[in-house]
Amino acid sequence: MKSTRFPGGVPEPSRLRLRDLVTEVVAGILQRPGRAALTALGTVLGIGAFVAVLGLTSTAQGQVSERFTALVATEVLVEDVGSGDGSGQSFPADADEKVRRIEGVRHAGVWWPVEQRPPLPVRGVTLPGTAKASDPQVYAASAGLLEAVRPKLHSGRVYDRGHEESAAQVVVLGVGAARELGVHDLSLRPAIFIGDVPFLVIGVIDDVERQPELLSAVLVPRRTAERFWGDPTKDGQAKMLIDTRPGAAQVVSEQAAVALRPESVEQFRVIPPPDPRTLRDQVESDLDSLFLLLAGLCLIVGAVGIANTTMVAVLERTAEIGVRRALGARRDHIAAQFLGESGIIGFSGGLVGTSLGVMTVVVVALIRAWTPVLPIWTVLAAPALGAGVGILAGAYPAVSAARVQPVAALRR
Repeated sequence: MKSTRFPGGVPEPSRLRLRDLVTEVVAGILQRPGRAALTALGTVLGIGAFVAVLGLTSTAQGQVSERFTALVATEVLVEDVGSGDGSGQSFPADADEKVRRIEGVRHAGVWWPVEQRPPLPVRGVTLPGTAKASDPQVYAASAGLLEAVRPKLHSGRVYDRGHEESAAQVVVLGVGAARELGVHDLSLRPAIFIGDVPFLVIGVIDDVERQPELLSAVLVPRRTAERFWGDPTKDGQAKMLIDTRPGAAQVVSEQAAVALRPESVEQFRVIPPPDPRTLRDQVESDLDSLFLLLAGLCLIVGAVGIANTTMVAVLERTAEIGVRRALGARRDHIAAQFLGESGIIGFSGGLVGTSLGVMTVVVVALIRAWTPVLPIWTVLAAPALGAGVGILAGAYPAVSAARVQPVAALRR
């Protein structure tokens, strides 16, 4: 800061050179390193959370996009709308085999909920003399459905076409239904009763990639269900799930009804997969909006921390401000000093926060065996954003410091 006089003896207003400003700012920060570190901590957390949230969002979106495309784009659903007279299901007995002959089909299966009046009670019997009653949904399902949903077995096995053709009295339980019925150890050859009919439990499904409602259900071979309880009681209850190869779903959806009943294609409503790119873009847009909001909240928290700490620093340094004002510092010089301190603290916190955010994204991606994805603009803009947050947060404290009157400050 430099003050000179004109030849007439009138003092020239003091000027604050950039070098002097930087010196004052650095000195102010280094004078209280602990306070500066705590002030920067808010920005570190805010920027770190900002970078981590955006990076993890982009990384997760890549995984969601891949799975979404792989599953949804290879799934065709066929609904039995029937003839409207309630005469029974339209799917022929060999529906699975007919649809599998279509080029591009990997698996296909029919299922419907078994509904009786009164409802069929389901009881689990695991040890002699013990029983547990429950009410899980019973589904008639062809063997092809258990392949189309891509099950992950907890124990045992799923029934096959041999069980179905012989109308065997076997069932496969979803893990939720097995828990409700008290079925745990298949080596004991547990049985359950559906109504008064006994069934041997041969497998428990732990997870499925499609139709998650099956995890809490009891699955009975289709022909076994027809043998004991007949066809679906209402039009539209029976459905077929078709698992196709990538790129074949649209062609399969055009041919499925013809393959099932060429003489009565109107009895089926075929639902092809939606355009995966459109749905994926919608999902990504929704996720971007949500996580940008969360990241913005993190930055606000950091800004509030900087503002509070800077305001406290102004109150503590009132005497220092008064001395500088008495020596010729103008209000804009005081404001520039405090803004500079806030900006440097914010920039430093932004650098550290960016590093922590990038490390978080990489570590999480390695743990989850994902490919880390991080927008380059996020990494480049985050430190500058930290500086901007610091300057914005320090604006009010800087104005307050500039308004300090020298006389009043020196009296304290």
